[in-house]
Amino acid sequence: MSVSAPPEGAPHHPPRLPRPDPLPRLTAPACPLPTPDGVAGFWARVRHRGTPLVGPDPWGSGEHRAVTWLWRGTPATRAVRVVPNKLADPRDRAGNLMARHPGTDVWHWTLRLRHDWRGTYDLHVDEGAGTLRRRADPFNSRTLPHRWEPEPVPYAELPAAPGAEDWTARPGVPRGTLTEHRLTSACLGGTRRVWLYAPPHPTGAPLPVLVLLDGEHWGPRLGLRHLLDNLIADGRVPPLAAVLPEAVDEATRWAELSCRPEYVGFLSGELLPWAAGLLPLTDDPARTVVAGQSLGGLTAAYAAVAAPHRFGNALVQSGSFWWPVGPDAEWLTRVIGGLPPLPVRFRLSFGTQEWVALPAARRLRETLTAAGQNVSYREFNGGHDYLCWRTELSDGLVELLGG
Repeated sequence: MSVSAPPEGAPHHPPRLPRPDPLPRLTAPACPLPTPDGVAGFWARVRHRGTPLVGPDPWGSGEHRAVTWLWRGTPATRAVRVVPNKLADPRDRAGNLMARHPGTDVWHWTLRLRHDWRGTYDLHVDEGAGTLRRRADPFNSRTLPHRWEPEPVPYAELPAAPGAEDWTARPGVPRGTLTEHRLTSACLGGTRRVWLYAPPHPTGAPLPVLVLLDGEHWGPRLGLRHLLDNLIADGRVPPLAAVLPEAVDEATRWAELSCRPEYVGFLSGELLPWAAGLLPLTDDPARTVVAGQSLGGLTAAYAAVAAPHRFGNALVQSGSFWWPVGPDAEWLTRVIGGLPPLPVRFRLSFGTQEWVALPAARRLRETLTAAGQNVSYREFNGGHDYLCWRTELSDGLVELLGG
C-alpha cells in the first residue's frame, strides 16, 4: 500500500519536557542511618543486603515501598546524583542529588514506589573535580548490558515486579543457535551485521519469523536465544526463527529508524529474502512479527503499515510516536488515522513512567481503535528500559504467535 512520505530534518532528540508529576521523595530512608561510630557496621550490612535498600511504605500502603539508593563517599566527595530510569527528571539536577548524613560517609536518596516497579539506574559522583561522572554501584551485583557504553548498568526490582526467568539458560532445554552474518544492502547503501536464530531440531517446515530491531544488543548481549529456547520448550510459542539486524550506532539509528521507506524496503525486500535462503522461513504475514523498542517501536509499526503484505504483526514497545519534534509531531498516528483497517495485529506496551512517550502512545491507541485496527495495549510500571522490555517482548511473542 502507498503511505505518504515522512517529514525530513527533524531534531534527533525527543521533546524536551519536564516531568509533570514528580514522584514523592522521602526524607527518611528505608533503613536507620548510622551514628558516626557505627558507619563500618552499617556498610557491612549494606554489602550483605545489596542496594538499593527496600523498606515498608511510611504512609502505610501495602502496595508501596520506600526505596533508598546509597553511596559511600570519600572526604573528596562533593555531590552524588542518582537517576533511576524515568523516575527522576535528568533536567531537575537538584531534585536528583543525594543528601549526606551528617558526620558520616553515607549519601542517600529515597523514593516511594509501587511494589511492582523495576528499573535500571545511573549514579554520577563528583569527587572534587567539579564534574559528575558515571560510577558503578559497588553494592549491587544485578546489572544489565548498557545500550551504547561498555560498562553495565545496575538495576532494581521490587517484590511484585514481573520476573525475568524466561531469559535465563535452563538446564535440559534444547538449544537453538545464534549466528552472526553480514548482508550488503542496496536500500541502505552499505553492509549490515545480522544475527539469525534457528530453533533446535528443525524439521524443514516453514518457520514463523521474528524480525527484531537493534539486533546487536538483543542477540549477543541480552541473550535472546535463551528466551526463545525456553518459550519453545514450554510450548508457549511454536519453533520459530529470528532475524536481528544491527542498528550500527546512534546516528545511523536516528537516520534509519524514523519511518524511512528505504528501511522498510531493506527489511521486506532484502533482509527476509536473504534469511529465507539460509532458514526455511514462512512468507505468511500472519506468522511474521516485526518488533522494536523506542525508535525501533516506531519503525515496527511503520513497517506493518507500509508493508502489511509481509508484516502481519507489530510488537511495539515504548515506541517513539511523538516523532518528529516540531510541527509534524505524531506523524505516523495521523497517517494511521486516515487508513482503512489493515490485516495487522498491533501489540503495544509502554511504561507508566515514560512521561514524554505516554501521551502520544495513548493517542495512538485511541486512533488505532477508532480506525478499526486490531490492537492490544498495556502499561507496565517502569520506564524506557530494556529491563522492562525483556518481559514485554516475551509476553508479546506469546500473545502474537502462541495462539
